[in-house]
Amino acid sequence: MGCTLSGLGPKSAAIMADIKTQDLEDIANKLRVLSIKSTEAAGSGHPTSCASMAEVMSVLFFHTMRYKVSEPRDPSSDRFILSKGHAAPILYAAWAEAGLFPREELMNLRKIDNDLEGHPTPRLNFVDVATGSLGQGLSVACGMAYVGKYYDKASYRTYCLIGDGESAEGSIWEALSFAGIKKLSNLVAIFDINRLGQSEPTAFQHEMDIYRTRLQSFGFNALVVDGHDVEALCKAFHEAAQTEDKPTAILAKTYKGRGFPAIEDAENWHGKPLGSKADEVIAHVESQIKNSGPNNLVPQKPLHQDAPEVDITNIRLQTPPSYKKGDKVATRQAYGTALSKLAQNNSRVIALDGDTKNSTFSNAMLKTDAERYIECFIAEQNLVGVGIGTACRDRTVAFVSTFAAFFTRAFDQLRMGAISQTNLNCVGSHAGVSIGEDGPSQMALEDLAMFRSIPTATVFYPSDAVSTERACELAANTPGICFIRTSRPGTAVVYDNDHKFELGKANVIRSSDSDKVLVIGAAITLREAMTAADQLEGEGINVRVMDLFTIKPIDKEAIISNAKECGGRIIVVEDHYPEGGIGEAVKSAVAMERDIIVSHLAVTNVPRSGKCDELLDMFGISASAVVKAAKEITQI
Repeated sequence: MGCTLSGLGPKSAAIMADIKTQDLEDIANKLRVLSIKSTEAAGSGHPTSCASMAEVMSVLFFHTMRYKVSEPRDPSSDRFILSKGHAAPILYAAWAEAGLFPREELMNLRKIDNDLEGHPTPRLNFVDVATGSLGQGLSVACGMAYVGKYYDKASYRTYCLIGDGESAEGSIWEALSFAGIKKLSNLVAIFDINRLGQSEPTAFQHEMDIYRTRLQSFGFNALVVDGHDVEALCKAFHEAAQTEDKPTAILAKTYKGRGFPAIEDAENWHGKPLGSKADEVIAHVESQIKNSGPNNLVPQKPLHQDAPEVDITNIRLQTPPSYKKGDKVATRQAYGTALSKLAQNNSRVIALDGDTKNSTFSNAMLKTDAERYIECFIAEQNLVGVGIGTACRDRTVAFVSTFAAFFTRAFDQLRMGAISQTNLNCVGSHAGVSIGEDGPSQMALEDLAMFRSIPTATVFYPSDAVSTERACELAANTPGICFIRTSRPGTAVVYDNDHKFELGKANVIRSSDSDKVLVIGAAITLREAMTAADQLEGEGINVRVMDLFTIKPIDKEAIISNAKECGGRIIVVEDHYPEGGIGEAVKSAVAMERDIIVSHLAVTNVPRSGKCDELLDMFGISASAVVKAAKEITQI
């Protein structure tokens, strides 16, 4: 029996006539069997969570989506994000059934020498981003869909499958809001509403009207369907493709462990293989399969190869920095200048912000090309997730900005971004107590520690306008997650406009042959270090001043060699908490060196409102504190 899709035109109806319900049902049951067998082989996994979405996967992969099996990340192919990452076995099974790799490979699930991991990661060529930390997939899908609709202007569509349990996550709500506001008609959010969570039933179980009302309130075309009825799913996906000016949500009412006798819709079966029941369940599911041979259905290739070619290599500033030494320029303002210059040089440089664009200066993009600015509003988890999505398949070079303190809210997205092998540039302004009167809630004092802990991160801390522009240029061409820390107050330009900056290469700003201490600062504390150096010189104590430029990678060799030339004495002064910042990075660099000591000046207590200079002095990171530390350390 074919899928009888109401409302189809003659051409569409003819295309759909060849799709047979039984074939899709057979594939769904084959996917169930493979999910059981692979989790049994692994001795762990989530077969019941896979079973509830088997028909959705069958219809998507063998009826609705257009993609190339031979080239899973083809730019013109439809995108699929499994936000419900613990159902990875059925995703792997779908690609095996599609012919990407042998079904036998599924029996290596979760083995250390195999990339079919417990949750999907881009070690697999058919996975765009890692999922498994729940609630993040829809934001990424929004970023992909945004690029498809507004930048690529291509016909590919984006599908995201979400578990009902994870729909309680605030990041899902942020993404739903974004998708509705941006009218992402090429996005389909599929909710697998199987009623059961990990430890108990979900909040709304099968109250489908609640889900529908909520999704409609976000501006979605919300369709409630029987998630085990392949014909109903065919119709729903077709309607989604015909819907204009709004995204579609398919609310699939399903049952956990569907088709598993004595297990379907039963509690306490989450995240465990079927064990002694496996053979019985497999036999039952296989008995439902009419065609146990090769599939009659094969994946359909994209109808149009209309995603444009994109080149995001060798991105440069349109014009070099142009500043006068000694002029005071806030590094956050220099970021805006650099962003504009990079965007002029490459049409795929984009900016995203969370309603702080007039403080981070990302609003410079509005003057360069307003269409390449994406307002994500005050929703930082979604801001980062959308940024990750826009960068997928190398479609854009994304710069995501907000106050540096607010990136802490999106740390899980950043952590998963590293697992996703994402290339994303994060720019955090308003660093440290130097922001002044706004007070501690706005002061980033943990941001360096956070980004340094991310294994794929490069951490820039530019001290003046010239180095900020070059940091942005380097970040645009550096793989992984880049973080650029910018400051609110103006700092003096200390570099020549043609100074060459490199990752992991520090710069000595001031030196003599008789230096007794190496002082390392950044931005506002570099200014304080220079002021202290002037005072100390008048008292007969010469100090060397170093600007690290990148905190990760750190210039270990330069720190050690300069420290030894200064009697093995280092003072680090930073506008950050002691834990995880510049000081600990420097201490780690010299940890195996004999006869080097480090004095560490940092913000050691929760700060308060006040003027910048008052706060620097109160929390012991001002020039006077450096002078005191220098006198003490030279006595050792």
